[in-house]
Amino acid sequence: MKRLISLMMLLTVWMVETDAQNYRQENDILYTQKTDAYSQERLKLDVYYPEGKKDCPVVVWFHGGGLEGGNKEIPRRLKNKGYVVVGVNYRLLPKVQVAETLDDAAEAVAWVFGHIGDYGGDRSKIVVTGHSAGGYLSMLLCLNKSLLQKYGINADDVMLYVPFSGQAITHYNVRKMQGIPPLQPTIDEYAPLYWVRKDCPPLVLICGDRELELYGRYDENQYLDRMMKLVGHKETYLYELDGHGHGEMVDPSFHILDNHIKKILKDR
Repeated sequence: MKRLISLMMLLTVWMVETDAQNYRQENDILYTQKTDAYSQERLKLDVYYPEGKKDCPVVVWFHGGGLEGGNKEIPRRLKNKGYVVVGVNYRLLPKVQVAETLDDAAEAVAWVFGHIGDYGGDRSKIVVTGHSAGGYLSMLLCLNKSLLQKYGINADDVMLYVPFSGQAITHYNVRKMQGIPPLQPTIDEYAPLYWVRKDCPPLVLICGDRELELYGRYDENQYLDRMMKLVGHKETYLYELDGHGHGEMVDPSFHILDNHIKKILKDR
């Protein structure tokens, strides 16, 4: 019996490794037309994709780090699922203003619309997501349509937006550059709440436990959820992951992301 179990375990490992060998990753692809040195250094992305496939769902992942740090990544939980995954770098505060960071995020998504077919991705199945600062960027790309319009992209052509613990008010490090402390909330043009609208794609808000999250992050998302529904948006969803703090909520959030992708594709 033990030998049979061992053989089954070896077979499972072999199947996983074999499946993993069907994927490739291209790194440090320059996605920008900006020519300054910092942009040329920073504005790169990685693409992870299944070989020989086409019409795959595409997940664009913006890393966290408070808009001041962090680097592009392909999250482990997005691998080996049939997705084309794009991990994006963007310029960081305080070297640039937040408007420039948001422009980077928009340019990266526009690059995905223009090039993802070369990697087997379907531009009608693009999902924009990310954690913390990355969640904040994905919220604003969803709600402030002018960001993507600059690059000839309709924000409503994105299939789904799924911010993980994104900030719904003006980001605390944006406020720091404005001379405002992190616990003094403001809502200006750099707050997703400023741009609530009823006519956007499905928006899935995921946060950790309200008592464990960073700076009242759940409560901000709860307010955004309420305002989206009040203006008439029918597909805003809010999840609170009990017992999970700001960093701990990331791993279980991928299950929610997967489920929403599957549901949309099934209903098409």
